[in-house]
Amino acid sequence: MRRLSSLAAILSLCLWSGSAQAQALIDKGFVHGWNVMVDPAFGDGCLIQTVYQDLSVVRLGYDATQNRGYFTVISKDWGQIKKGETYPIEFDLDGEKFDANAIGMKAAGIPGAVVFFTDRSFVDAIAKRKVMTVYGASGQEVMAIDLAGTGKALEYARKCQDQQG
Repeated sequence: MRRLSSLAAILSLCLWSGSAQAQALIDKGFVHGWNVMVDPAFGDGCLIQTVYQDLSVVRLGYDATQNRGYFTVISKDWGQIKKGETYPIEFDLDGEKFDANAIGMKAAGIPGAVVFFTDRSFVDAIAKRKVMTVYGASGQEVMAIDLAGTGKALEYARKCQDQQG
């Protein structure tokens, strides 16, 4: 199993914490099932985001303030996650497993978890795979994400980031 490095910098979660510093995302278009956006709360870092019918949200982006990536899953299937606490989770990308520590959060009352990482090969792995399954701390499946179109959306997110400087 590969290990994703994560940081417990709770202040960087200001977008989801309701902080006065939180600013609205800036829409840059829709590509292959993903919205490409800029997040002023993360130093104008670009991201891709998709929202599912059950209101689950998946976000993969760049935190320009800390020079790191992040992956967020907001889903009622997380269970009793507490904001700011750290949880061990697992990602399965077509059979390749990644362990990570996620930071609990809440978005509109729905539990979520965010993983910060500096290993760029994780993003490349996501772009090349078909399905990502996310497992919570107790081993429960939180969500299986169809990654079709993700590689193309990430290309647009990289172009977006290049434009941000």
